Amino acid sequence: MNVRHFLSALALLTAAASVAQSPEAEALRKEEARFAEAQAQLEKVRGDLEAAKLAVMRHDLAQWGYPALDPGDEVVVHPGHALVWDDAHKLPKWTAHIIVPDIMEGNLARIDSFKPDPLVKGNTNLFDAYWFSGYDRGHMVPSADMRWSKPALEATYLYTNIAPQRPELNRGAWAELEDWMRRYVHYSGRRVFVVTAPIQGKDMPLLNKPKAKEDVYAPPYCFKAMVDIDGPVKKGIAFIMKNGLNDQGILSYAVPIDSVEALTGLDLFPALDDTLEARIEKMCNTQDWYGEGDRAMGEVAPLPAPLPGGRFNTMQAKYHIGNKATICGTVVSTRRTKKANALYLNFDRMYPNQDFYATVWESNSPNFSYDPETYLQGRKICVTGTVTTYGDIARISINNEKEITFWEDVVREAER
Repeated sequence: MNVRHFLSALALLTAAASVAQSPEAEALRKEEARFAEAQAQLEKVRGDLEAAKLAVMRHDLAQWGYPALDPGDEVVVHPGHALVWDDAHKLPKWTAHIIVPDIMEGNLARIDSFKPDPLVKGNTNLFDAYWFSGYDRGHMVPSADMRWSKPALEATYLYTNIAPQRPELNRGAWAELEDWMRRYVHYSGRRVFVVTAPIQGKDMPLLNKPKAKEDVYAPPYCFKAMVDIDGPVKKGIAFIMKNGLNDQGILSYAVPIDSVEALTGLDLFPALDDTLEARIEKMCNTQDWYGEGDRAMGEVAPLPAPLPGGRFNTMQAKYHIGNKATICGTVVSTRRTKKANALYLNFDRMYPNQDFYATVWESNSPNFSYDPETYLQGRKICVTGTVTTYGDIARISINNEKEITFWEDVVREAER
């Protein structure tokens, strides 16, 4: 390198050093350090806040949420939930947790890494028993209820929080029920106490894994019971689902908490005042569990099958595509399209979640002596016609009012 090139390179290095050490650059470095320190402090505060929330949950759950303990029961406490383990059947006897409004802000992803429970006596490494058994590892405390806290989320993947569930249950009605409960917490802004458990029965089948080290029993039913004791109106409700296909809409499986107690022998929420406990454990009104702003408010359970006279409810409509049938349900909402000016009658569930709807095209409007949009709102009716689909939703087009029968007339006829 000649002298001229050397001097040029030296000048560039000197200029770069001068820029890096300028007052402005030094000020920037200090602000970046302050920002990093503030971020670290914020993360610490967040961690402390989360720990405080978990401590409150642990305290309140122990005070209000545990079922009555039987002799020999040992409560195992994890971040976010508690349980009693039945080692003889390798099932949780029950789990208890609180769904808090924080779930709407949590964004932690599923882990899907199941582990034995280090706090429980006996072997809870049940991987071999479940693997390719034909049963899902069904969460009793949903992981999605704890997506706001990593320790609480991780604890839901312990095998003591798992029961064998048929895929039809775990991925179907059970998951929908869990979403329904979280939705109430979201729209009401209040927490709920939940007890969940498999319901044991006689001659429960073993998971068919001869080489598994532990015998895991498959329960015939599972239940969830929840109470809202923070709101101005205290209330409770429970759901019982069979360990298989539950295809009648989750609201059809709502029962009073008393029914769960009679079936399982558990005494749920015994810490509540006796009068309050007796009152809320008789409740079974699903309409009480929709918070302000919930678009699903007003949905109802399908009419209980089988219906008289060869009629079908809205959940059964999908099994009659292409055939003439009579479908019955409650008109919970109506919607008129601007383009075609067609009237849609949504049965049992609100748009866009309906399982069945009826259409009155504008050209058929003169065939009605009443305005179906207003007259049929909120009424239980049956419609007859060919069942078709649009967007995978079953529907019937109504040509005239003769194709509509009111449910009270169906009941009256059946009683004759």
